[in-house]
Amino acid sequence: MPLDIDRYASVGSSIQRWDPRFKIFSLGLFAFSVALLKTLPVAGLALLAAMGFLALTGMPLAFISGGLKWVILFLLPFFGILPFTYPGEPAMYLLGLPFSWEGMRLAVLIITKAVAIVLTSYAVFGSARFDISMLAMQRLKCPSVLVQMLLFSYRYIFVFMEEMARMSTAMRVRGFVMGTNLYTLRVVGNFVGSLLVRSFERTERVYKAMLSKGYQGQLHTLVVFRSRPKDFFKAALVLAVAVLLLAGDFTGTFPEARQGWY
Repeated sequence: MPLDIDRYASVGSSIQRWDPRFKIFSLGLFAFSVALLKTLPVAGLALLAAMGFLALTGMPLAFISGGLKWVILFLLPFFGILPFTYPGEPAMYLLGLPFSWEGMRLAVLIITKAVAIVLTSYAVFGSARFDISMLAMQRLKCPSVLVQMLLFSYRYIFVFMEEMARMSTAMRVRGFVMGTNLYTLRVVGNFVGSLLVRSFERTERVYKAMLSKGYQGQLHTLVVFRSRPKDFFKAALVLAVAVLLLAGDFTGTFPEARQGWY
């Protein structure tokens, strides 16, 4: 997932104009309901719903796919593990290993739900500035410590990466070439150690600067959230979709659910 997830937060979409408090609350519950799904057809519908929410944001497909490919790459090993480790009678043997279709269905279910949740996260945090989203979470009574940890981590990870890029450039200017020997390991170890020390020193400076400006453990802002009837309607619509998905999943509306697709 790209670090600057709010790069297209200024796109004038219906999701972007949604009150962040209602958006985080309703889409967060939608993502939670997706995680509870146990049947593959309903998970597929949830994925379609998440794609619909994301389409309303107006974010470019290339931007989304750039981060989604890493998520899918991380999830691909499920296809190579679950079909061969699922308990029960195997359907066949591949290369001497027991293969189960139920394990394959479980792998597809996990990946489908994970992708749906990631796409929903894009719709939530990609349609508003990250700091605004964090303030909305604070208004929703999310623990202040957690909100500030997320906000400061997101803000200073870019500083951390810039520092790392400058140090890497300085090493190359001095003639360092990455290799597979003890010298490279020693240099990389010193590089990581120096980077951590500089990061710690920067953290102390930032914290002292905040204290000098009156920081007392709370975020103060001039941002004012205003809700409108449309915000309630959008939230109710999303929650209705979540309830329908859970109802279809738990009541076995689909034939596949009655056959044990879980």
